[in-house]
Amino acid sequence: MIVRFLFVILAVSALAAQASPAGLGDSQALEIGRRIWKNECAGTISGLTSWNKGEEFPSLGIAHFIWYPVGRTGPFEESWPGLARFLKAQGTPVEDWMLGPCPWKNRAAFMADMDGPRLTTLRSMLSKTVAAQARYAAMRMEAALPKMLAATPPAQRAKIEANFRRVAAQPLGFYALMDYVNFKGEGVNPAERYNGQGWGLLQVLETMPSTGSALPEFARAADAVLTRRVQNAPPARNEAKWLSGWRNRLQTYLQ
Repeated sequence: MIVRFLFVILAVSALAAQASPAGLGDSQALEIGRRIWKNECAGTISGLTSWNKGEEFPSLGIAHFIWYPVGRTGPFEESWPGLARFLKAQGTPVEDWMLGPCPWKNRAAFMADMDGPRLTTLRSMLSKTVAAQARYAAMRMEAALPKMLAATPPAQRAKIEANFRRVAAQPLGFYALMDYVNFKGEGVNPAERYNGQGWGLLQVLETMPSTGSALPEFARAADAVLTRRVQNAPPARNEAKWLSGWRNRLQTYLQ
C-alpha cells in the first residue's frame, strides 16, 4: 500500500514538472472549450442543459457534465458538482441551488422546467464560462494520468504513460485527451464497465499501439473501445444509436 502511494505521488510530481494543461491561456482555453461545446451541444446555448431520453440524469455545460437526481447513482462518474464548485471558486456567480442536490427528480420534471428561471439562468451562466469549463476539463485530464497508472499493472505502465505523452505532444493532443476524458472518463472506475470491460481513456491507451502516428492511432483505438462498449451494453440501453455520433467526434481529433 505504501509503495502504491509513493508511486502515485511520483507520477503526480513528474506530470506537474511539465507544462500544465490546466494552465491554458485564455485563447487556447476558449478554442478548446468551443470545440468541446460543438461536440456535445452542436455549439448551441439550448444544448447546454439537456436530459437525453433513456438516461437517468441531466447533462450540463459544454462537456455535458452529469448531475444525478437525489437517491440515484449510476455507472458513470458524476461531474457537475465539481464543475459548479470550481466555477464558484473562480468568482462566477453560481447560485446556491446549483451547488446543492439536483432539483429535478426525472426527465419529465426537467423538460417542464426548460424555459423556467432556473434553467434559463443556468444556460446563461454556462454560455459565459466556456474557457473556465475548458480549464476544469483540463484539470480532469491532468489528474487522469496518475490515476490511470495507479490502476494499471506495473508491466503496462510504461506503455500507458508513453502513449499519453505521445498524444499530448501533438498540436491537437491536449484537446483530444481533454475531450475524451470528459466524454468517456478516465477508465479507472470499476463501475464503468460492461461485461467487465471499460471504455475510458485508460482502455484507449491500452488498445492503441506504441508506434505509428499518435492521433490517428488514438482515434482508431477509441473507435474500437467504443464499438466494444456498444456490443457489451445492455440491449435496453440501445447504445448503437450513439455510435455514429461518437465516431464523428473522434474525427475532430484529426482536424
